[in-house]
This record gives sequence, C-alpha cells and structure tokens, in this order.
Amino acid sequence: MSIFQRTRWLHPVAWWIWALSLAAAATRVTNPLLLGLLITAAAIVVARRKPDAPWGKSFEFFLVLGLFIIVIRVVFQVVFGAATGSQLLISLPGISLPSWMSGLRIGGPIMLESLLGAFYDGLRLATIAIVIGAANSLASPSRLLKAIPSALYELGVSVVVALSFIPQLISDAVRIRDMRRLRGRRNTGLRAYATLAIPVLAGALDRSINLAASMDSRGYGRVNNQSSRSRRLVVGLLLSSIVLITVGLFGLFTSDAHPLIGLPSLSIGVGIAVFAMWHSGHNRTRTVYRPDAWTLPEFLVSAAGVLTLGIYLWADIRAETDLSFWSQLHPALNQWPSLPLWGLVAFAISLTPAFTSPPPPSTLGSINDSQKVGAGT
Repeated sequence: MSIFQRTRWLHPVAWWIWALSLAAAATRVTNPLLLGLLITAAAIVVARRKPDAPWGKSFEFFLVLGLFIIVIRVVFQVVFGAATGSQLLISLPGISLPSWMSGLRIGGPIMLESLLGAFYDGLRLATIAIVIGAANSLASPSRLLKAIPSALYELGVSVVVALSFIPQLISDAVRIRDMRRLRGRRNTGLRAYATLAIPVLAGALDRSINLAASMDSRGYGRVNNQSSRSRRLVVGLLLSSIVLITVGLFGLFTSDAHPLIGLPSLSIGVGIAVFAMWHSGHNRTRTVYRPDAWTLPEFLVSAAGVLTLGIYLWADIRAETDLSFWSQLHPALNQWPSLPLWGLVAFAISLTPAFTSPPPPSTLGSINDSQKVGAGT
C-alpha cells in the first residue's frame, strides 16, 4: 500500500503549520478572489481528510463564524463608518456628531467604495478564522498535546482540556436526551432543558474529578530543582522572544511594513523561544507513549503551507515597486478584482494536502474492533 493511501493519523503540527501559513498569507491581501481560493482550499482539504471525531465537526462552526464576521464588519461600516467614495448607493437618516468625533457617524449616505472596503476587510478576517478552524478540525487535540514541548506541557494540557470540554458536553447532552426519549419523557420546552442541565453538569463534575485524580497519580506538575540563575535566563530569553515575535508579526500582518523587516525579527524571536523552551524542558521529566512519526507526508503538508506563504510574500515584495502586483493584492474599490496566475499556482499548492496526507483512521471502526477483541478474549 502507498504511503499516501495508508490509513494513519498525520502529525498535528503539520496541519497547524499548513493552516497558520495560509492564515499569514491571507493577511497580505484584500483581493476577494485570492481570499476565496484560500477558503476553498481549506474547505476541500477538510472535506477529504477530516476524521469522524468530535473535533472533526468544528469546521462548520468556523464557516458560520466567518460569515458572522463579514456581516458585523459591513454593518459597522453602514452604521458608524465614514462615507468615502464617489458612488452613492443609498442615503440613510443620520445623526450629527460633535467635531471631536470626526471620522465617525451614525447613519447618513452609504457609498459603494466604503461598503466594498468593509467587505474586503471582513473577508480577510473571516479567511483567517476559517483556515484556523480547518486546523482545529483536522488535528487531534490529544495528539497535539503529545507534540508540545515539555516546557509548555502544563499550558498545553489546559488548552486541550478547554478544547475538548464543549464536544464532551454536547455528546453528554445527546446521550441523555436519547435516554429520556427511550423512557418516554418529553425533550422539548424550557422545563425539559432545565432538567437536562443537571445531569450534564453532574457528568462534567464527575469527569473533572476523575481527570484531576488521574493527572495527580501520573505525577502531573512535578519538576526538577532549578537554580535561580537558570530561571532568570529562561525568563529573559522568553521576554526577548515575545518582543521580537510581536515586532515580526506586526511587520508581516501590516501591509504598509516591508516584509524584510518583520520576517527576520520573527525568525530570531522564534529561534530564541525554541532555545528557551528546550533549556526549560530539561527540568520537566515527561515520557510519550507511541509518539507520532514525522515522515514524508508531514513534510509535504508543511511545505505546501510554507510555499503558499512564500508566494504571497514574494508578490507582496514585488508590489513595493510594481503597481500591477499591488493592484492584484489590493484591488481598487471601483473596479472588478483580477485573478493573477501566481494566485492559481498558490491555490494548487495549498490544495495538495488533500492528496498527499494519509486518510485518517475511522474512530468508529477502532471502537468496534476493540469491542470485538474484548468480546473474543
């Protein structure tokens, strides 16, 4: 069987590298066609590779969240935004505001250019949220926890527990409703929902107590002795890395900043953070049972995201001196946006994880197999 057809879990870090690269690429453009291609690539990859697990159903929520972001951005522009442009769409009743609140308004004329600008900005934010949601739908939270460095293990456990809390509550609510329906009880109305909340919360409390006892029995939170000099070194390195990463992200996410200013700061900050976490990890003893392998599919999925980001950064650098590239990334509000050839190439590359990543195993099939083995023994 081919390495791309064998059923197995892909390393979760590979999915996050791919998704974060697409999100960073979305910050460089306002062209709705390019942003639509990024959303389409994420949707196709999720449709082909999402597992039949609770976290695999979260992508639809992020699609709705992206639509909500666009609507809110457009509504705020209609109600409060300044009327910029020359083509009038409609004139709403307005309220006069003081002079010191210049730039804001309530109601008034609605211009086509300002409405399109709000839509482009909202679509960019929605694209970032959707591609991040694709990583949430594709990567297993528990397997991502195993890949977290030892220095961030406590924080990672908190994040994973928080991410898995809502799916567990939903599954408990569905199970309890099915049991009530089998007993002939009513499942609709405020009274039914009130009686449903008590067993759901009781189950969540019992699960929390069991989780705390399980973590304590496994030595969670135990650390080795660490000198004060080592602690100061780690804190200083982490603070320096946070400053450099913040400057680098500001340079990457701001269209006016030159990419060469933000990328070196981001790279140096990430390097310092990795060294600080590696140094701090020596004081935390942790073992991983059956760690996920990093093989050819992981490299291909990660490379697809990095190459897509590289194409967008290359186009952004060219836009500093070439007006045609600038119009491709940020089209004028009074003309139809164009779809460049390099955007189609980036779309094809970002779509390759749908074919280069292995299909995820069926969790239902695994449960059935374990039940058969248990029955046979």
